[in-house]
Amino acid sequence: MARATRNARNAATGGRPDGRGGEAAVAAARRPEVRLPPLTPYGGGLEPDGDYDGLEFLGADLTGQRGRGARFMDCALTECALDEAELGHARFIDSVLTRVRGVGTDLAGAALRDVEVVDARLGGTQCHGASLERVVIKGGKIDYLNLRQARLKDIVFDGCVLVEADFGGAELTRVEFRGCTLRRVDLSGARLKDVDLRAVAELDIARGLDSLSGAVISTAQLLDLAPAFAAQLGVRVAD
Repeated sequence: MARATRNARNAATGGRPDGRGGEAAVAAARRPEVRLPPLTPYGGGLEPDGDYDGLEFLGADLTGQRGRGARFMDCALTECALDEAELGHARFIDSVLTRVRGVGTDLAGAALRDVEVVDARLGGTQCHGASLERVVIKGGKIDYLNLRQARLKDIVFDGCVLVEADFGGAELTRVEFRGCTLRRVDLSGARLKDVDLRAVAELDIARGLDSLSGAVISTAQLLDLAPAFAAQLGVRVAD
């Protein structure tokens, strides 16, 4: 009970012992600076351990393609279909994914570094055990995103909708949520450091309230979460 009380207070104050949150209470995420070179149009499929450098995938249908372990460097994937694409342990470096769509895309154990994801429409994406560093996810909607045991560092979620995202056991460092809708999020066992939730438009945490230590929320959000914190503590609230 003492731990849950301490976590609730830390979530509201940014973990500062003086109880003052403020802008200095959380370190800002470092954003990627992606500058793509002139790209070569690519119309082929994917291969396991394939090497794709400086290519433009425009409107490509990659449904069910097997690209496990592939490397994408300085690439642009625009309006591509990724339904059930096998991209486990793939690497995306200095790349931009725009309006990609798909259900059941497998990115388990993948590595994304200096990547922008814009207006994606994805469902059931498997990113468990993945490593994300300096990534911006802007706009779009992602349902049932599996980030269990993933490592997220310097990540910005900007204006996107996440429905039932699973961060169970994940490690989040310098992660910002800006104008996002977070519905039924699972933070069970997650480890948070400098995670900024103050600008979230809708915050709904289904599980893992006791993992909020290391996050910063607003006073209004604390009031909204008060019933859930009370339930976590086993406190009954009555008029």
